[in-house]
Amino acid sequence: MGIQELFFHIHYCNGGKTSGSGILAKKLTRTLQHHELVLVTGGSGKYRMADKALDFHEGMLFYIPANVWHSIETSQARPASFLTVHFSYGRVGFTNNMWTIVSETQRLSLPPVSVLQDYYAVSEAFENVVIRWHEKLPGYEFVVKTLFQQLLIVIDQNLRKQHKNYATSLKVEKVIDYMRQHIHGNITLNELAELVQLSPAYLSRIFKETTGYPVIVFFNKIKIDLAKELMMDGTKKVKDVARLLGFTDEFYFSRLFKQHEGISPTEYYNRNVHGF
Repeated sequence: MGIQELFFHIHYCNGGKTSGSGILAKKLTRTLQHHELVLVTGGSGKYRMADKALDFHEGMLFYIPANVWHSIETSQARPASFLTVHFSYGRVGFTNNMWTIVSETQRLSLPPVSVLQDYYAVSEAFENVVIRWHEKLPGYEFVVKTLFQQLLIVIDQNLRKQHKNYATSLKVEKVIDYMRQHIHGNITLNELAELVQLSPAYLSRIFKETTGYPVIVFFNKIKIDLAKELMMDGTKKVKDVARLLGFTDEFYFSRLFKQHEGISPTEYYNRNVHGF
């Protein structure tokens, strides 16, 4: 889903044990200027968004992007209940030692409608968001944003398990685990492909689709992350860190570090260890 660079603002939440059942009286029709996530916790009814209409029931999840007309009409025989989170978000980046903040206009990579299976974990995570919002305890704004990100991760995990390619995503996780175990050395794409019994070309494609990075770029990224940790203790020189991470060429390591961090490892060391 790629939420690691997103910063969320929660407008308000509805439903939950604290605020009531979130039961819809009859019909709701509107167009919002922000995004909305809706989990059906009971009952049934009719849902319309743009030019599509469908019957809904417990366990269904709606993602309604900003500025999209939608209508929710509950069944008279089985009034529907919901948990909802209304939110906006922007994209936050840190490159070349500079922060960037961009108001995000694209939709989240969530399906408009999902039928969740074994959705207890999603329901529990959703309920936690809504409860903390209504409790209004000190610091609740930050807590709710954090819980909402966790909710999106739980939703993503639930949807991936239902997807026909879930087995391939497990192979990506196996590759990443292998990278962590061999972070002090070198690996090749062919070596990783053989590990998970996929062709190098297919592994490259699914790995980038899952993580957003090419295979070797991701491996180098986690090496650079560890390099920063090793330099922060102040006892290792740049060449020592490079050697510990399997780089025989200190200058190649420095170029790679600068590509990822925007500054050389020596500059990073001086700024963060010596403070100049």
